[in-house]
Amino acid sequence: MQWANLSEQTVYENPWFQVNLADVELPDGRHLDHFLIRLRPVAVATAVNEANEVLMIFRHRFITDSWGWELAAGVVEDGESVETAAAREMEEETGWRPGRLRHLLTVEPSNGLTDARHHLYWSDTATYTGYPADDFESSRREWIPLKLVPDMIARGEVPAANMAAGLLMLHHLRLGGGG
Repeated sequence: MQWANLSEQTVYENPWFQVNLADVELPDGRHLDHFLIRLRPVAVATAVNEANEVLMIFRHRFITDSWGWELAAGVVEDGESVETAAAREMEEETGWRPGRLRHLLTVEPSNGLTDARHHLYWSDTATYTGYPADDFESSRREWIPLKLVPDMIARGEVPAANMAAGLLMLHHLRLGGGG
């Protein structure tokens, strides 16, 4: 049962996103108007050290008025690869430059409304380069024991679904899911 996007028109646009109105045909032939948001890809990166601690940031999100732990993230700039953007964002937001990045997963955090794809990467090495250039992005940057992550997520301390998914995947990869 596939919906068909017959056409789209842009209702609003800026450098970060586009709001479109689509003419959608449902499997039974009915049509509906459906708003959607087109976004640039988002690149996310972190590192896990030899002690199995993961580099995280603690920040406030004004839209939901919530505080939580996240990984460094941002949009991919024009002409930039996703992996390069992930490394850039990690260094800008944490002051740590990742070593060789590995793709962890790609998620679609709200695919009923937006085409956003969040590409998560990780490294098992990182080099401290100094105080973060984008220190306004977070109030703290810390190495958190990976073994604490599932309980943090369960308590709501990692409210963003993309971050929770990536952290649980890292927990599984590094600790085998059990410990």
